[in-house]
Amino acid sequence: MPLLDIKTGTITEKGQIVIPKSLREKFPSGEKVAIISYEDRIELRPLSSVNEALSCAYSAEKTLKKDWDSKEEDEAWKNL
Repeated sequence: MPLLDIKTGTITEKGQIVIPKSLREKFPSGEKVAIISYEDRIELRPLSSVNEALSCAYSAEKTLKKDWDSKEEDEAWKNL
């Protein structure tokens, strides 16, 4: 996939990033995105284009969060 454009932005204290208008206009308003973290970068991809393997990981995160996102779980895993 060829590189189309490079823009800059700033991450605020709240973790917010403004996507430049010229890039926002390429995608429908309200479209869900996958936020993919690598060692050296963060990618935003339309959720509709995320491949099957990443889709499974995203679904698992939502499901497991119900059971694992608790003070008890944090306490149990804090020394690992």
